[in-house]
Amino acid sequence: MTQQAAETKLSGPAVWALVLTGAASFMAALDNLVVTTALPAIRADLGGGLEDLEWTVNAYTLTFAVLLMSGSALGDRFGRRRLFIAGLVVFTGASAAAALSPGIDQLIAARAVQGVGAAVMMPLSLTLLTAAVPAARRGMALGIYGAVSGLAVAGGPLVGGSLTEHISWQWIFWLNVPIGLALIPLARLRLAESSVAHARLDFPGTLLISGGLFGIVYGLVNANAHGWTSAPVLTALIAGGLLVAGFVGHGFRSADPVLPMRLFRDRGFFGINFAGLLMYLGMFGSIFLLSQFLQGVAGYSPTQAGLRMLPWTGMAVVVAPIAGMLSDRIGGRPVVVAGLALQALGLGWFAVILSTDVSYAAQLPALVLSGIGMALYFAPAGHVLMSTVAPADQGRASGANSALREVGGALGVAVLASVFAARGGYETPQAFTDGTVPALWIGATAVALAAVLALLLPRRAKAPAAGPASVTVPAPAPVRAG
Repeated sequence: MTQQAAETKLSGPAVWALVLTGAASFMAALDNLVVTTALPAIRADLGGGLEDLEWTVNAYTLTFAVLLMSGSALGDRFGRRRLFIAGLVVFTGASAAAALSPGIDQLIAARAVQGVGAAVMMPLSLTLLTAAVPAARRGMALGIYGAVSGLAVAGGPLVGGSLTEHISWQWIFWLNVPIGLALIPLARLRLAESSVAHARLDFPGTLLISGGLFGIVYGLVNANAHGWTSAPVLTALIAGGLLVAGFVGHGFRSADPVLPMRLFRDRGFFGINFAGLLMYLGMFGSIFLLSQFLQGVAGYSPTQAGLRMLPWTGMAVVVAPIAGMLSDRIGGRPVVVAGLALQALGLGWFAVILSTDVSYAAQLPALVLSGIGMALYFAPAGHVLMSTVAPADQGRASGANSALREVGGALGVAVLASVFAARGGYETPQAFTDGTVPALWIGATAVALAAVLALLLPRRAKAPAAGPASVTVPAPAPVRAG
């Protein structure tokens, strides 16, 4: 064996850590988009209206988002391997409950519990992998980890569509059960335990942001059914806004908050985080509607719809490596801005050409533009984020960035579905198209605003400081709707 080969070879414990954490990450990332192509089948089988379909997606993304920032802290306090296994148990059990759900309400509840398990499991998978791999080989291991998550993102709509069409929609959840049952004992045997002495949990902050985001999303989801001025909707929106404001104040006052608000004083940190929130808002809400359009209006089967989404979701596999090299050469800001601009252009293209008889050939340029834009954004985003904070804050910065993206996804489904319901509906293909077009314009506008915010980023990212903290990067994006 040559010296170079020896230097790149991972040890046995590192390989086990990569396999186990990669598989866990694959499940959690897959479940973000796997539901989207199954929504028509779920609606036909379990009933429910638009708001129920929204909660089928948002119950997962919302609990994932609000608890993600606490996942690492729980592991630090009670043991990372122990909590990783607990997250696996919860996620696997909730997946079985989702598959067995007799009604839409039970499915929504199971999806919420799935999100809790994923919120604990995902950040700890990255921490455990980082600890198990020596610094000299960490880049290669994290690259493989990211590729696995990216594959889950790209394959989510196709896997969901194929299972729904050829077996049943329940199998998008049953798929997790044997994987989870295999990972639980292996994680106990093969992963090393670690914890942080005197780690603290920010219970007040977690309660404030959880209640606040739930209130806002609840109000948005139910606004069309109950009326924007109805007491439940107004109460939820106002109470949610006040709780979020309380969370912001807590982040400034607390000595050890789950999200230190001082980080947002850096314009680069502010720009990349809120650009990510708006990117997810526009993208997730659009995928929520377009995946249903391909089946309900264009007439494709679930498998065909998943395949036709691949130019969008799968483009990252091709473009991301090129985007990474480009950002190293010219800096992250122009690559991120260009990616967001192309994503906005792709959504705007959809809004212009969408009709009840639109051909797939007419949609293909919009899908490709959106896919290239998404890849250009995601490739340099993690490095840009880490360059805006000190090494000691990089763990929290990573959690905050991932959580804000998830919040954007939940808000995107709620906001765009609200616009859809106000202007159209499920009654006829024309009604569905009439509702989808203005919603897509909202999505395109949100992503265009994200491109403007990305101009706040520094021209060239500073190299992160050496050490373990600098490799705690945000988990690769799902395109997390569902």
